[in-house]
Amino acid sequence: MDLRLVWGLLGLAVLPALSSAAGKCERLVVTGSPDAPPYLWQNPQNPKYLIGASADLLQQVAGEMGIKVELLYAGKRSQALDEVRSGRMDMLADAPLTTSELETLDYIHPPLLENDYLVWTRKDSALVYNQAQDLHGHPGALSERSRMTQAFGTFAEQQLTLVRTPNLTQAFQKLLLGEVEFVLAGRYSGMAAAQALSMANDLIPRPQPVDKPGLFLAVSHNSACNDPWLRGQLAKKMTELPASGLTEAVLQRNIERWKAQQQQLQQLPVSTPKQ
Repeated sequence: MDLRLVWGLLGLAVLPALSSAAGKCERLVVTGSPDAPPYLWQNPQNPKYLIGASADLLQQVAGEMGIKVELLYAGKRSQALDEVRSGRMDMLADAPLTTSELETLDYIHPPLLENDYLVWTRKDSALVYNQAQDLHGHPGALSERSRMTQAFGTFAEQQLTLVRTPNLTQAFQKLLLGEVEFVLAGRYSGMAAAQALSMANDLIPRPQPVDKPGLFLAVSHNSACNDPWLRGQLAKKMTELPASGLTEAVLQRNIERWKAQQQQLQQLPVSTPKQ
């Protein structure tokens, strides 16, 4: 066979592989909640960026795929969602699964993390809790920043007496003051808050989760990076992640990171107001 013909055929065989590789996204711009430790929060040293367990896990996964990730602050939660819906940013790192967003986002299954919501009480509490129905008739508190599943949200609205506070700190303070009997808070976010506030010896989380919302990676329909290769590779990595043992270690590391940052902030000298 003519060698020129052989090389020509080889070139044709290589072309699809090259075009496939060229089509892969090399950089993802990602955002999420700026105030949800230990999962995501604004970096106090460089407020342009988000840090936390979700950020660390995504960086690890994307690195294995050969993709660079920038986790940028895009404003409060609603603003971050708007940035991703529009395609100005490619992905949310901590999207709760809501049917209304399926028109604008592709959710990667399984979730990057599962956020177990636990019932937190004072250590001396006499509250008997085995299932969600046991909370009926008892006053409780919940941070407005909490994102439960739609099913539990409906149940809570109809069956539970919950005060919504601006943040988890205020919910825990109400609990310690005896204004409520329990607080609904994530396992790790509750742990981070209790430790940072030096309340860990006064509060206990009940072991049975009341809700288990997932924190999903969600790619914008308008992202130039949204293609079958990216979604397929991310789904593969999300499936492998739970067995790796990495998640727990990353969460614990970020709880300590958040706690250390809060302690540093408390030690900063208070500036004297000018006369």
